[in-house]
Amino acid sequence: MKRKVFATLDEAVADIPDGARIMFGGFGGAGFPNNLIQALARKGTRNITAISNNCGTRDGELGLMFKNNQIKHAIAAFPGPHANYFLERYAAKEVTLELVPQGILCERMRAAAAGLQGFYTTVGVGTEVAAGKEERVIEGQRCILEMPIHADFALIKAQKADELGNLTYRLAARNFNPIMAMAAKTTIAEVEEIVPVGAIDPEHVITPAIFVHRIVKAKGLRYA
Repeated sequence: MKRKVFATLDEAVADIPDGARIMFGGFGGAGFPNNLIQALARKGTRNITAISNNCGTRDGELGLMFKNNQIKHAIAAFPGPHANYFLERYAAKEVTLELVPQGILCERMRAAAAGLQGFYTTVGVGTEVAAGKEERVIEGQRCILEMPIHADFALIKAQKADELGNLTYRLAARNFNPIMAMAAKTTIAEVEEIVPVGAIDPEHVITPAIFVHRIVKAKGLRYA
């Protein structure tokens, strides 16, 4: 069996190349893989396409990545009024943005996870969101075609993992993290605790080990 537990954060992200498409879990401050983000910032990976609900809160979350100008394109639902480094880069035309309604962002990732080639929705019809997208009428309603969102890597945060990679989450940290884990080629999870196989009740497993490729223990939420 391939080793999944990594000794350090830096080792866990060591092979993430320039130009990677990366999903970053978290929502409203809960469940962001802040320690992995800091490790990626130290590595200096650039020209990243970042897929995340929001674009950082000052120096926290993805703020550090935008501060370092490591992200070239963002796919997000809520950049946020406190995402000052993103706003600076966007105003300077150093980063581009695809704005996606929050529920549609989830469903596009879920479509990728399920192997679907897209889906039709009424959300966004007649708005800027619909620009360039196929439109058709289904049951009398105008719909647009939304395509799945895939990623090379997903950086997520969980509360507990066993050595196989089965994950549990704490409260609101169970937001985008489980969906992203299923939609990326390689999922890297920072966790508060690593326990022996069998220590997690199967009924409590939220993300099965088959979707998790690397685990690293990193307690607490630290900001640069």
